[in-house]
Formats: sequence, C-alpha cells, structure tokens
Amino acid sequence: MPPTPKPLAETLREEITQRGPMSFRDFMARALYDPMQGYYGAGRARVGRGGDFFTNVSVGPLFGRLLARQFADMWRRLGEPGDFVLVEQGAHHGEAAADVLTALGDFDPLCFAATTLWLIEPLDTLRHAQKQTLQRFAPDKVRWTETPAGLPEFRGVHYSNELLDAFPVHRVVWRGDHWKERRVDLQDGQFVFIDAEVTEEVLRAHLARLPAVPPDYETEVNLEVVPWVREIGARLREGFILVIDYGYPRAEYYRPERTIGTLSAYSAHRREPNPLARPGEIDLTAHVDFTSVGEAAGIAGLEIAGFTDQHHFMVDLGRLHFPEVLPAGAATEKELRAFKTLMHPGLLGRSFHALCLAKGVEHHSLPGFAFATAPERMLFGR
Repeated sequence: MPPTPKPLAETLREEITQRGPMSFRDFMARALYDPMQGYYGAGRARVGRGGDFFTNVSVGPLFGRLLARQFADMWRRLGEPGDFVLVEQGAHHGEAAADVLTALGDFDPLCFAATTLWLIEPLDTLRHAQKQTLQRFAPDKVRWTETPAGLPEFRGVHYSNELLDAFPVHRVVWRGDHWKERRVDLQDGQFVFIDAEVTEEVLRAHLARLPAVPPDYETEVNLEVVPWVREIGARLREGFILVIDYGYPRAEYYRPERTIGTLSAYSAHRREPNPLARPGEIDLTAHVDFTSVGEAAGIAGLEIAGFTDQHHFMVDLGRLHFPEVLPAGAATEKELRAFKTLMHPGLLGRSFHALCLAKGVEHHSLPGFAFATAPERMLFGR
C-alpha cells in the first residue's frame, strides 16, 4: 500500500523554508492542481447545492440544451460539415457535455451524427468521472486529450464554462508610485503575503496597461490567458471559441473602488476570508478580465464575434429553445424554473458573461448575442 502523502500545506511550508517566498501564481497552481493533494487534482471539488460552489450546470440539463442550440447554428454557419468537432475544456464530471450531445440527438440528428466531442482533461480523477458520465455514447463519439496540444486541427467549437476563472493568477499591489508583486511567505508557521519586486517581464508589461488606481490597491493578473487563446486558436482551423465565465471588461475590473481585487476562496458555499488557508482543501478563483481575452484574440488572428452578460445570452437562446406557446406539464415547469435561474439578473444572469471568438466563418447575428452591445465598445471602450 503506497504511503499517505503529506498534507499540501506541509509540503509548501517546506519548499518556502528551503527556497524562499513563492509567487501566489505558483501557490494557487499547487493548491488547485497538485495531482495528489490539490483541490481539483485530488478530486475534492464539489459542485452544486451540496458542494462548495454553484454553477450553470447545477441547474440541470437546460444549460447544455441551450448551448446545443447555439452549436447547431454554428454547425450550419460552417456549411454543415460531416466532421464537426466540439471541444470542452474544464468539463468537471462531464454533465454539460452529456447534456449537449443528448440535446443534439433530440432536436438535430444530422448535426449529432456529424459531431465528435473532445474533452481536454489533464487530471486522472476527472477523466475517469467523465468517462462514466459519457459511457452511454458510442466510443468513437467522445475522445480525450490531456492538453490542447493533443487536439487535431479541427473545424467546430471550443467551449468552456468557468475555466478561465480557475487559471492561476499573480497577486499585485499598487504602492502609490510602483507595482509590487504579492508573494507567499511564512510567519510563525502560517502562510502570509509579502511585497516583492516585479521581476517577470510579461507581468511588468501587463501592469503598464492597467488604468490608474489609488495607493494600496490590491488586485490580480491572469497571464495564462494569452498563451491559452493562442494555443486553441492555432488548433482551430475554422469555427468558434465560446467562453462563459464570471468577470468584467478591464475598465470595470480595475475600478478604483475595487481595492481588494476579485480573488476569492470558497468552501461549502461560504467565502473563506483567507485565500492562503488550507491549500488544497478549498476552491480558489478570480474573475476574468475579458479585455485581456479580447486582446489575446487579436494577437491570435481571431475576431470577436460577440460579448454579453449571461442574462441577454440566455434570453436570446431561449427564443430558439422555447416555443411561443408552451404546453403545460411538470417537465416544462422544471425547465422554466431552470431558465429563470440561468438568466435572472439577481442570480446567474449578471454574474456571468459570454464571449465568442471566431475564425474564418461568418458570425453576424449569432444566436446568443442578438441583444448585445458592440463588443469592441464593451471591451475596449471604442
């Protein structure tokens, strides 16, 4: 029997003692993705009412069914290819993927027949759970790769729900005349933040693009977005990238009054006050700077096809899904309750945004974005 691994907190204390303070980006990466003791790596993440956090998939199959309406339209815009590829990254246990495939089989059998689903999943525990969830589909319908580099060049759609918010971030603070990086050190055996010089050139360049903020303004920077968009864009021959996550355009993200940033830690639906406490046992997350994603898209040769909050995104997709006259019945009532949760401004409708990128395909009047303001105005102020 293999020995029980050390608690992650003990391992990180030893590393900091030996090597000195570590960046919060590295601390967060280990806390979430360490294969033996990370929150996701060890399979500790729990979604839904009985878990640590609530997401779109938690409302039931409707989220996947609405996405399927979007994907079927995208398939038609691509000319109804016989090799249509859907790629989901960050699929957790695979419930949304199963809901999408089931819905396509129900209302668009031709699109379903043309579709192959790829899941990008580096973690063994989650890959096993996904295979269990998707076992009812033919073996050649669903495939896996550990990284985006393992994808074939494809025509179709890459989509994700709450993926980018779990990318490790750098923590920084403006001290009135210069930025400092907040690194993780030890004090009396406890993890604490300390100021350090910003030594990474890419981080320096990103900080130079941020708007003016007041002294002692603490926030975070996600440097993983640019290489991620570049890598997915390089595999995408023709089609779309759909990102659904919570976050803001840059002007909103770095508002002067947002003095402590968006970094959050959650356990059992309660916010943990200290993001350094209990590494590997709690969820760590930060909102998405969608302007950064838009900038990365331009570098990667992608167009911005749409950007809107989830309220408007779901209302528009709901017009495709729900007939004008709804039949009475328990199933219909259940879907309508789920729809209200997804689109209600006081629930998930304003917390989440949807950003769509396009490559080599017509994207005007794309379902989901019919009610959206011009994305360049929202993301770049122009």
